[in-house]
Amino acid sequence: MRILGIDPGLRLTGFGVIEKTGEKLSYIASGTIKTTQGKGAEIEDLPSRLKIILDGLAEVIATYAPEQVAIEKVFVNVNPQSTLLLGQARGAAICAAVIQNLPVAEYTALQVKQSVVGNGHAAKEQVQEMVKRLLKLPGVPKPDSADALACAICHAHGGQGLGRLATAGFRVRGGRLV
Repeated sequence: MRILGIDPGLRLTGFGVIEKTGEKLSYIASGTIKTTQGKGAEIEDLPSRLKIILDGLAEVIATYAPEQVAIEKVFVNVNPQSTLLLGQARGAAICAAVIQNLPVAEYTALQVKQSVVGNGHAAKEQVQEMVKRLLKLPGVPKPDSADALACAICHAHGGQGLGRLATAGFRVRGGRLV
Protein backbone atom coordinates (compact mmCIF):
# COMPACT_ATOMS: atom_id res chain seq x y z
CA MET A 1 0.00 0.00 0.00
CA ARG A 2 1.36 3.41 -0.98
CA ILE A 3 0.55 6.31 1.37
CA LEU A 4 0.89 10.06 0.82
CA GLY A 5 1.34 12.06 4.02
CA ILE A 6 0.66 15.80 3.96
CA ASP A 7 1.72 18.51 6.40
CA PRO A 8 -0.39 21.49 5.23
CA GLY A 9 0.89 25.04 5.38
CA LEU A 10 0.23 28.22 3.47
CA ARG A 11 3.92 28.96 2.84
CA LEU A 12 5.28 25.41 2.84
CA THR A 13 3.21 22.27 2.42
CA GLY A 14 5.22 19.16 3.17
CA PHE A 15 4.57 15.84 1.47
CA GLY A 16 5.96 12.38 2.00
CA VAL A 17 5.26 9.13 0.18
CA ILE A 18 5.94 5.76 1.77
CA GLU A 19 5.09 2.19 0.89
CA LYS A 20 3.92 -0.43 3.37
CA THR A 21 4.59 -4.06 2.48
CA GLY A 22 3.46 -6.28 5.33
CA GLU A 23 4.98 -4.60 8.36
CA LYS A 24 7.89 -3.08 6.40
CA LEU A 25 7.88 0.63 5.58
CA SER A 26 9.86 1.99 2.63
CA TYR A 27 10.64 5.57 1.70
CA ILE A 28 9.52 6.61 -1.79
CA ALA A 29 9.77 10.42 -1.90
CA SER A 30 9.30 13.63 0.07
CA GLY A 31 9.56 17.37 -0.37
CA THR A 32 7.78 20.67 0.00
CA ILE A 33 5.47 22.74 -2.12
CA LYS A 34 6.46 26.39 -1.76
CA THR A 35 4.12 29.30 -2.37
CA THR A 36 6.95 31.76 -2.85
CA GLN A 37 8.32 33.39 -5.95
CA GLY A 38 11.96 34.09 -6.59
CA LYS A 39 14.12 34.96 -3.59
CA GLY A 40 11.57 34.07 -0.92
CA ALA A 41 9.11 36.78 -1.98
CA GLU A 42 5.70 35.51 -0.96
CA ILE A 43 2.69 35.54 -3.21
CA GLU A 44 0.14 37.71 -1.41
CA ASP A 45 -2.90 36.55 -3.37
CA LEU A 46 -4.54 33.76 -1.32
CA PRO A 47 -6.33 32.06 -4.25
CA SER A 48 -3.01 31.87 -6.15
CA ARG A 49 -1.31 30.27 -3.16
CA LEU A 50 -4.09 27.72 -2.76
CA LYS A 51 -3.85 26.89 -6.48
CA ILE A 52 -0.10 26.27 -6.12
CA ILE A 53 -0.81 23.81 -3.27
CA LEU A 54 -3.61 22.10 -5.21
CA ASP A 55 -1.57 21.83 -8.42
CA GLY A 56 1.59 20.76 -6.59
CA LEU A 57 -0.16 17.94 -4.74
CA ALA A 58 -1.97 16.90 -7.93
CA GLU A 59 1.45 16.51 -9.54
CA VAL A 60 2.74 14.49 -6.56
CA ILE A 61 -0.32 12.23 -6.77
CA ALA A 62 0.11 11.77 -10.54
CA THR A 63 3.82 11.01 -10.13
CA TYR A 64 3.76 8.61 -7.16
CA ALA A 65 0.22 7.11 -7.43
CA PRO A 66 -0.61 6.78 -3.72
CA GLU A 67 -3.58 4.63 -2.71
CA GLN A 68 -4.35 6.51 0.50
CA VAL A 69 -3.71 9.96 1.95
CA ALA A 70 -3.04 10.99 5.55
CA ILE A 71 -3.16 14.66 6.52
CA GLU A 72 -2.46 16.50 9.73
CA LYS A 73 -5.45 18.18 11.38
CA VAL A 74 -5.38 21.91 12.04
CA PHE A 75 -4.64 22.91 15.59
CA VAL A 76 -6.34 25.98 17.07
CA ASN A 77 -3.83 28.80 17.01
CA VAL A 78 -3.67 31.88 19.25
CA ASN A 79 -4.25 33.96 16.12
CA PRO A 80 -7.66 33.09 14.60
CA GLN A 81 -6.63 34.58 11.22
CA SER A 82 -3.63 32.23 11.00
CA THR A 83 -5.84 29.26 11.91
CA LEU A 84 -8.30 30.21 9.16
CA LEU A 85 -5.54 30.53 6.56
CA LEU A 86 -4.03 27.19 7.59
CA GLY A 87 -7.48 25.62 7.32
CA GLN A 88 -7.78 26.88 3.76
CA ALA A 89 -4.39 25.41 2.83
CA ARG A 90 -5.51 22.15 4.39
CA GLY A 91 -8.73 22.27 2.38
CA ALA A 92 -6.76 22.68 -0.86
CA ALA A 93 -4.64 19.67 0.10
CA ILE A 94 -7.70 17.54 0.86
CA CYS A 95 -9.28 18.60 -2.45
CA ALA A 96 -6.20 17.45 -4.36
CA ALA A 97 -6.74 13.97 -2.89
CA VAL A 98 -10.52 13.71 -3.19
CA ILE A 99 -10.48 14.94 -6.81
CA GLN A 100 -8.49 11.74 -7.51
CA ASN A 101 -10.97 9.67 -5.43
CA LEU A 102 -8.34 8.89 -2.80
CA PRO A 103 -9.45 8.14 0.78
CA VAL A 104 -8.23 10.77 3.26
CA ALA A 105 -7.46 10.05 6.92
CA GLU A 106 -6.89 12.88 9.39
CA TYR A 107 -4.61 12.84 12.42
CA THR A 108 -3.80 15.42 15.08
CA ALA A 109 -0.18 16.36 15.68
CA LEU A 110 -0.48 14.62 19.05
CA GLN A 111 -1.58 11.35 17.39
CA VAL A 112 1.23 11.55 14.83
CA LYS A 113 3.92 12.19 17.45
CA GLN A 114 2.52 9.46 19.71
CA SER A 115 2.57 7.00 16.83
CA VAL A 116 6.04 7.81 15.54
CA VAL A 117 7.98 8.79 18.67
CA GLY A 118 5.88 7.26 21.44
CA ASN A 119 5.41 10.69 23.05
CA GLY A 120 2.61 13.00 21.94
CA HIS A 121 4.58 16.04 23.08
CA ALA A 122 7.84 15.19 21.31
CA ALA A 123 9.98 17.96 19.84
CA LYS A 124 10.28 18.41 16.07
CA GLU A 125 13.88 17.16 16.22
CA GLN A 126 12.73 13.91 17.83
CA VAL A 127 10.15 13.39 15.09
CA GLN A 128 12.77 14.06 12.41
CA GLU A 129 15.19 11.58 13.98
CA MET A 130 12.57 8.82 14.35
CA VAL A 131 11.39 9.30 10.75
CA LYS A 132 15.02 8.95 9.67
CA ARG A 133 15.39 5.73 11.67
CA LEU A 134 12.04 4.16 10.78
CA LEU A 135 12.54 4.75 7.05
CA LYS A 136 16.32 4.09 7.16
CA LEU A 137 17.11 7.45 5.54
CA PRO A 138 20.74 8.56 5.09
CA GLY A 139 20.04 11.96 6.69
CA VAL A 140 17.46 13.81 8.75
CA PRO A 141 14.62 15.13 6.56
CA LYS A 142 13.62 18.80 6.66
CA PRO A 143 10.87 19.63 9.21
CA ASP A 144 7.92 19.91 6.78
CA SER A 145 8.90 16.74 4.92
CA ALA A 146 9.52 14.90 8.21
CA ASP A 147 6.07 15.89 9.51
CA ALA A 148 4.43 14.68 6.29
CA LEU A 149 6.36 11.39 6.39
CA ALA A 150 5.44 11.02 10.08
CA CYS A 151 1.77 11.48 9.17
CA ALA A 152 2.09 8.72 6.55
CA ILE A 153 3.85 6.46 9.07
CA CYS A 154 1.08 7.11 11.61
CA HIS A 155 -1.49 6.04 9.01
CA ALA A 156 0.58 2.95 8.10
CA HIS A 157 0.52 1.98 11.78
CA GLY A 158 -3.27 2.17 11.74
CA GLY A 159 -3.19 5.51 13.52
CA GLN A 160 -1.82 3.75 16.57
CA GLY A 161 1.80 2.87 15.97
CA LEU A 162 4.67 2.27 18.31
CA GLY A 163 3.48 4.45 21.16
CA ARG A 164 0.01 2.90 21.47
CA LEU A 165 -0.49 0.56 24.41
CA ALA A 166 -3.33 -1.95 24.44
CA THR A 167 -5.65 -0.78 27.22
CA ALA A 168 -8.51 -3.28 26.86
CA GLY A 169 -9.57 -4.50 30.29
CA PHE A 170 -7.68 -1.72 32.10
CA ARG A 171 -8.88 1.55 33.53
CA VAL A 172 -7.14 4.62 32.18
CA ARG A 173 -7.01 7.94 34.05
CA GLY A 174 -5.05 10.95 32.85
CA GLY A 175 -3.42 8.84 30.14
CA ARG A 176 -2.12 6.31 32.69
CA LEU A 177 -3.17 2.77 33.44
CA VAL A 178 -4.68 2.44 36.92
